[in-house]
Amino acid sequence: MSLDRSLRLKSSLERHRNVLSRAERVAALIAQERFSDDMSPIGLPKVSHRKASAGKKKTKKDEAAAGTEEAPKPA
Repeated sequence: MSLDRSLRLKSSLERHRNVLSRAERVAALIAQERFSDDMSPIGLPKVSHRKASAGKKKTKKDEAAAGTEEAPKPA
């Protein structure tokens, strides 16, 4: 019997999370230069966290079609 996708332990840490921990929020604010040492870690401003999406890979058919369209036609 196979294991359901939601029960796999390996992918649970790799999936996108909408809620960041306080340490992750502080790190993001430091990277954006919006957090200083004199600020309290309680009551932090909101931090947008977007999942980076990868572009689609081109198939061999798409590459062949793109290659024929780009080549100039002989007269």
